[in-house]
Amino acid sequence: MDYVSPHNEGGQMPDKEEGIITETKPKKGAIARGFKRVKEPQKPGNFAVVLHNDDFTPMEFVVYVLQEIFHHPSDRAEQIMLSVHKEGMGIAGVYRAEIAEQKAYDTAEEAKENQYPLKITIEEI
Repeated sequence: MDYVSPHNEGGQMPDKEEGIITETKPKKGAIARGFKRVKEPQKPGNFAVVLHNDDFTPMEFVVYVLQEIFHHPSDRAEQIMLSVHKEGMGIAGVYRAEIAEQKAYDTAEEAKENQYPLKITIEEI
C-alpha cells in the first residue's frame, strides 16, 4: 500500500523530493530507517590440547613434551603427566584454535619421531 504525503494536495503524484513511503517488509538483516544490524565480533573460542594415556608412552616422555612444547615448569608437567596416567587424560594447555592445532601437531611429530603412540586431541571448551 502506498501512502501519499498529506502535504500533497489534490491527490496529485508527490514531488520526487517528498517521495512515497511504502509499507513493505524490510530486507533481511535490516532494521528501522534502513540501518543494518551489526553483529558483535565473537571472541575466538578456546581449545584444550588433551593428552591421552596409553600403555607404551613413558611418563618421562610426557613430562618432556609438556616442558618443551607447552613450556610448563617441571612440577606442573609432572602433575599433568600424573593426571594423564591416573585419569586417562590430561589437559596440556588451553589456546586459540590455531595455536592449539600447532601444539598438538608438534607433540604428535615429537611422539612419532620417538616411536611412541601418544594420542593428542583438541577439544573446544
